[in-house]
Amino acid sequence: MLKQTMPYIIRFLVGGLFIFSGLIKVNDPVGTAIKLEEYFDVFSNDIASFFSIFKDYALEIAVFLVVAEVVLGVMLILGVRLKLTVWALGIMILFFTFLTFYSAYFNKVTDCGCFGDAIKLTPWESFTKDVILLVLIGILFFFKNDLSNQSPNWAKWVVRSSLLLSFVLAITAIRNLPFIDFRAYKEGVDITTAMKPSAPLQYNYIMKKDGKEVVLDQYPTDESYEFVDMVLVNEDALPKISDFAVWNEEGDFTEGILTGNKAVIFVTFMAKMNTDHLGKIDEMINGLQGSGITPVLVAASSVDEIEALISSRNWGIEGYQGDATVIKTIMRSNPGIMLIREGVVLKKYHYRNTPSPDEIKSLFAQ
Repeated sequence: MLKQTMPYIIRFLVGGLFIFSGLIKVNDPVGTAIKLEEYFDVFSNDIASFFSIFKDYALEIAVFLVVAEVVLGVMLILGVRLKLTVWALGIMILFFTFLTFYSAYFNKVTDCGCFGDAIKLTPWESFTKDVILLVLIGILFFFKNDLSNQSPNWAKWVVRSSLLLSFVLAITAIRNLPFIDFRAYKEGVDITTAMKPSAPLQYNYIMKKDGKEVVLDQYPTDESYEFVDMVLVNEDALPKISDFAVWNEEGDFTEGILTGNKAVIFVTFMAKMNTDHLGKIDEMINGLQGSGITPVLVAASSVDEIEALISSRNWGIEGYQGDATVIKTIMRSNPGIMLIREGVVLKKYHYRNTPSPDEIKSLFAQ
């Protein structure tokens, strides 16, 4: 009885988790590509330089992986070509297990992106999850001779539909923005508030006295105690945003960006910036003159590159520098536009969907 029911239970558990993980990442393939670029960077430095070649194809690899997760999960649950599916899942989970082990052991990529930005796991939690999946898929290998490759025609049509749908969703998310934004800079977030702790931070102090360690909730005044470590108790009170900053040669202008009405144009990497739609941004900037809404440029580039872009487009706006990782987190489009009203994220746009000046004015008027 166990031999008959166990494979079915494992199929639903593993298949469901792969579908769930894949759908979250189909929602944001650009985010998965960014994570892959981090791995390729690390591998090119630590293992072999040829890994840097894959950086140019990170987005294509990301789309393949996220779509494959969904389709293989559906195939596993519906029993379509089970032996091939188990082999494919085995290879995929070996790849993921290697990535998460490398992240955890060498502390290189601190977030594997297993569930995108929706669910954050520590490197060791990610590795543990993959080991469990590896064991479960290993059990399916043990029962592989009992797995049938026969499945009804309707199941095959469901697989084909899941392939088409997940691919279309992934491409749509790339050409626009994620359908659901799980990041700290999503619409409606007050960045100023998110940069502050939600409650006073509380620490436990690990001290040593007479050769014994003790844990205190306040730092002792008794000088006979020797300090060992301090541990944050309420980690959930930490600021949701801790790295947002913009600056130029004159100093820090973070507070200025978060004051008043701003239309911020973000550029992650100047050399890879899409220039086909800059005409729409030209119209947006020109149409906002005298409206009380200030367009600004924030780019992860040198001062000279920023000034050259502003000058070449005759934008006549202020340009600031920002951290590349932060800008990639904020905006999955290069360039992209974010409207901010008194520090609150009002709206975000892919460059393909650059809003008209009238649309922006009506949003700020609401």
